[in-house]
Amino acid sequence: MDAVASMLYLDYCREPGEWVVNQYGGRENIEAADFLRQMNHTVFSYFPGVLSIAEESTSWPMVSWPTYVGGLGFNLKWNMGWMHDMLDYFHMDPWFRQFHQNNLTFSIWYNHSENFMLALSHDEIVHGKSNMPGKIPGDEWQKFANLRCLYAYMYTHPGKKTLFMSMEFGQWNEWNVWSDLDWHLLQFEPHQKLKHFLGALNQLYRSEPALYTQDFGQDGFEWVDCSDNRHSVVSFIRRAKDSDEFVVTVCNFTPQPHSHYRVGVPQQGFYTELFNSDSREFGGSNMGNLGGKWTDEWAYHNQPYSIDLCLPPLGTLVLKIDREKTAKVLNEFNHQ
Repeated sequence: MDAVASMLYLDYCREPGEWVVNQYGGRENIEAADFLRQMNHTVFSYFPGVLSIAEESTSWPMVSWPTYVGGLGFNLKWNMGWMHDMLDYFHMDPWFRQFHQNNLTFSIWYNHSENFMLALSHDEIVHGKSNMPGKIPGDEWQKFANLRCLYAYMYTHPGKKTLFMSMEFGQWNEWNVWSDLDWHLLQFEPHQKLKHFLGALNQLYRSEPALYTQDFGQDGFEWVDCSDNRHSVVSFIRRAKDSDEFVVTVCNFTPQPHSHYRVGVPQQGFYTELFNSDSREFGGSNMGNLGGKWTDEWAYHNQPYSIDLCLPPLGTLVLKIDREKTAKVLNEFNHQ
C-alpha cells in the first residue's frame, strides 16, 4: 500500500488551519489507523497466505506488528530511511564516504522495531533523479562496481528485498511508464555482467539461510566492525536459527584495495569465499582470496580468531566456514 503516512496523519501536506486535531488533541488519524487494522485483519481472514506491505515514511509505531497487540497488521514495512541513507552515501565521492559511516550503520539501530523490507523503488529513478548508474560518481567501471557493492550489501543486510525493474542491468535512462525498458543495453558487457551478478546474488541469498531466516530478530545480526570509517569498510555476521550456521560479510566502499585486511571471526577453520562482487565474471578486477582463507589464532574485533583478507576495491566478500575441510585438516593435525 503506497503513501500510508498520508492516511495516518491529519496534518499530512496540510497547512495550519486546514486540519482539525483528533479527540485527544493530537494529529494522528485514529479512524484511518482503525481502518488499516480492520482491512489487514479481514484480508488475512480470507487469504491467510498473502503479503501486506506498507510504504510508510514516518516513525509511526508498530506498522508491521499484529493487530491483536495494537499494530496496524502489515507483514512488512518499507525501510525508507535505509534507502535514502544508501542513495545519499553512494552519491558521494568515495573519498568523502569516510565522514558518513553513519549512513551505513544507522539502520541496524532501529532494524528490530519493525519487519522491514529494503526497497530501491521506482520513486528514486523518475522525475529527474536519474537511474542507478547516473547517481554514482566515477567512470563506467566504478559506477558498476559501486552498484555491485550496494546490491551485495543490500542482500546481506537484514530485511526482505525489492529491486525495481531496470536496476538489475544498469539502465541509464530513467524509468518511463510509457515505454519499454532499454533491453538493447544487454548487448554490452557491463550490463550483461551486472544482470549475471544479480542472478548469482539471488542464488546466494536463496542458498544461505543465515541471510533470511532471522531478518527481524536480534540474534540474526552481529557487527564485527562498524567503526573503520577511515577505510570505509564494514564487516558483520549473519546467523541462521542454528547459531553455528553463519556467514561473514566484509564490504569495502572505496576504490582502494587492501592486500592485508584483518577481520575477526567467531570460529576456527577454513573460510570459503562464497561470493566476491569483484569477480571477473561480474565485470570486476578479480581481486580475491583464491577460494578462501584459514583463520589465525589471533583474537580481533572481540572475536577469538581472525582472517587476513585481500579486500577488493568497491567490493563485497561473503565468507562461510567449510566445516568438512576444517574437521579433516584439524583431525590430521591432531594425529601427528
